[in-house]
Amino acid sequence: MRRIMLIDDEIYVLRSLHRLLVRHFPGDAVRIELFDDPREALLWAGEHSFDLAISDYRMARMDVVTLLKQLRDIQPETVRMIVSGAADQAVLIDAINKAQIYRFIAKPWGNDELVAAVRDALRLHDGLREQRQIADELHENSGAAPHADDHAGDAMPIPSGANCTP
Repeated sequence: MRRIMLIDDEIYVLRSLHRLLVRHFPGDAVRIELFDDPREALLWAGEHSFDLAISDYRMARMDVVTLLKQLRDIQPETVRMIVSGAADQAVLIDAINKAQIYRFIAKPWGNDELVAAVRDALRLHDGLREQRQIADELHENSGAAPHADDHAGDAMPIPSGANCTP
């Protein structure tokens, strides 16, 4: 079963998003969980995995970049999206660079656009999960590092006696 996390401090927005997604994604295939407090969402994410998180841009209790960066740290494969009516370009750039958001959807959103973005995000999540499984299988079979970026900062040893001048 797929799991989607909706985070917005305005309950009417949460309910509206929920109604839209329930209409387009059968209840037995997708579980949609609502959070009006970003801190509660992070605590819940520490215990339950999600395929997709959709968050409002402006919330009173926590800024979206902090929220989605912490969520990324907890669940790197969870795809992250922002839905908002107001956006500061600097914050959006921060969200892209630090929280690695997948999409920004402007409020008021178009239903077709939002549903298509959710479908695309779920497909992306499937691809990320498949990549991880392949990497884990390769690791088990070869004894290599499970993920290529685990050693990205390691220096490559230079063999003794190697000529390093151009």
